Amino acid sequence: MNETGSLREDVTVRRSGELQLGAEDHVLRARQRAREVAESEGFSITDVTRIVTAVSELARNIHLYAGDGTMSWRVLEDGDRDGLEITFDDDGPGIDDVEGVLAATHSTSDGMGRGIQGTRKLMDEFWLSSSTDTGTTVTIRKWQ
Repeated sequence: MNETGSLREDVTVRRSGELQLGAEDHVLRARQRAREVAESEGFSITDVTRIVTAVSELARNIHLYAGDGTMSWRVLEDGDRDGLEITFDDDGPGIDDVEGVLAATHSTSDGMGRGIQGTRKLMDEFWLSSSTDTGTTVTIRKWQ
């Protein structure tokens, strides 16, 4: 198993939800849900755009490489700050070179291999776990 990043778990969850991903139009549904939640929580338009861009990339990856999976989200409180956590989970083939993908030196498609690396840069916290046996889980967080 390849794992990178870390997330604090001692946060308060105010609300949460889940969305099944599989078909291509589910990428759009994931983007819409992320936008709705981020806007309702008062994120700036810049941060809403960052969140929606990251969600688009990760939902698209599930559609292209795993076939189906889930996007779950949680609105968080951590002391005096609020945030949004979104987790993408699939049972697909996994990522064989996580470090290469994060460094943009390895791509699982014919693209430039910058999707996950770009997603990581857009968010405040990033965690990825992948195994060829169990699939991939990516969790991202943005704080206000």
